Amino acid sequence: MAAVGEGTPSSRGPRRDPPRRPPRDGYGVYVYPNSFFRYEGEWKGGRKHGHGKLLFKDGSYYEGAFVDGEITGEGRRHWAWSGDTFSGQFVLGEPQGYGVMEYKAGGCYEGEVSHGMREGHGFLVDRDGQVYQGSFHDNKRHGPGQMLFKNGDKYDGDWVRDQRQGHGVLRCADGSTYEGQWHSDVFSGLGSMAHCSGVTYYGLWINGHPAEQATRIAILGPEVMEVAQGSPFSVNVQLLQDHGEIAKSESGRVLQISAGVRYVQLSAYSEVSFFKVDGDNQETLIQTPSSFF
Repeated sequence: MAAVGEGTPSSRGPRRDPPRRPPRDGYGVYVYPNSFFRYEGEWKGGRKHGHGKLLFKDGSYYEGAFVDGEITGEGRRHWAWSGDTFSGQFVLGEPQGYGVMEYKAGGCYEGEVSHGMREGHGFLVDRDGQVYQGSFHDNKRHGPGQMLFKNGDKYDGDWVRDQRQGHGVLRCADGSTYEGQWHSDVFSGLGSMAHCSGVTYYGLWINGHPAEQATRIAILGPEVMEVAQGSPFSVNVQLLQDHGEIAKSESGRVLQISAGVRYVQLSAYSEVSFFKVDGDNQETLIQTPSSFF
């Protein structure tokens, strides 16, 4: 007498047929045993080889070249969870080489990639429409590059991990220009600012501000200035501290500034008074006549 359950149908689970094997050669469709993957395309020696499409249960897919069962060559990959799509070169399932990434959140990238990240030279348009062209490392702007900001400002210079750092030139939409050193995305180090007002400053900057800021401005020039109505003129000015000392940076460099007067409006009885500072820091009154304008 056989032991209870031994060899009886009730002691065994439901009979399962072994999963159907993938096609050997040619074109075919195969659903993987876990049902998460479905492949339809070309086969060689029982492996995906040639052109095909691999679909994922979550809605993601890859369509393009396969080599010996691996995603390798030209293709297109879409990720359902992010909505992003990459078209270009692949190596062992990862974007590698050159291609175009389209972001669901907005913007796109065209250029070199490594292991799915921006690496090398490329062209990036972000969700705000800002445009960067230059070097990338580890998915970030890194190295020499040019950036056009949404406010119209343009930067051309060095980057470190998505921040302006090193030497660079910023040309603002209002006409102002800064050229010099940067650190952590702000002016830092020696630099020159030519402001749209006509004022220029050259010296040391710290965290986006002049290292040594003057408290007074003295006009350098003739004791009396007579200007024909409507005629432009320029004045040279000097930056001073409270007690009349010439403002200097920590390195001893004299802070320099120059200005051009674009427009002055005066009444018929007005006078404009400036102070001239001579070599001994003595102040001299400079007056412009009431017929100035």
